[in-house]
Amino acid sequence: VTHAELGDSRVPPATDVTRANPSEATATHAEPGDNRDPAQATADVTWDIPVAATTNVTRAHAGTYQCRATNAHGSAVRNVTVAVEYGPAGVTLRVLPSANVTRGGGFTVDCGAEGVPAPTFSWALPPAPNLRLASDNRSVTVTGATTANRGVYTCTATNRHGRRAGSVVVRVDESWLVALVALGTLGGVTALALAVAGGYYLKTTACKKGEYNVRDAEGSSEAACLHRGHRDHRADVFGIQLTQP
Repeated sequence: VTHAELGDSRVPPATDVTRANPSEATATHAEPGDNRDPAQATADVTWDIPVAATTNVTRAHAGTYQCRATNAHGSAVRNVTVAVEYGPAGVTLRVLPSANVTRGGGFTVDCGAEGVPAPTFSWALPPAPNLRLASDNRSVTVTGATTANRGVYTCTATNRHGRRAGSVVVRVDESWLVALVALGTLGGVTALALAVAGGYYLKTTACKKGEYNVRDAEGSSEAACLHRGHRDHRADVFGIQLTQP
């Protein structure tokens, strides 16, 4: 296997693809005991290559190159595999199921990139105790999301030819919590209003007029009459609070 770096103007010697036009390349071979001039014992050489020969190596030049030499005695084939190395490219980040996360929910951020050799991955993200990195460092998972998990998640892909980074923003939605607090506040105000109204009711209308045995209650604080202006001629009729034993 022959390696070439992306953009390298040098051609790997093992390929010989730029040394001559494939249709014009020749190989010299002589049989033992053959006294002829070597020039008379040449073999025709043909190349089967993925792309046209060039002095500027690109990713398209990766592949298997085949050389076939043929003469009157037969043919021989040799394959050469060329791997083109290049720095990380095409860094992509995905947030699953969504980058808009509900408080208490979970999400995963995946990072991917091309490169030869295969890149390694590192992260810069909001620090929090509820996140976990995958064994290959290509993803990070958050459970029970809180406000500490919102922010920018940056993934950097690196190999010996360079590095490349990509970022995504994660938002943690707390609108339901705000609504719950608002409802709780409204409920507290309502309860307070009901308490005030109840006290007013007890103070103004819960004491009613009626006939009771109040022989011993006259003059006591518990036998307060609210309708003093409407007493009749009977002295044993008082208005008292309706609290029966």
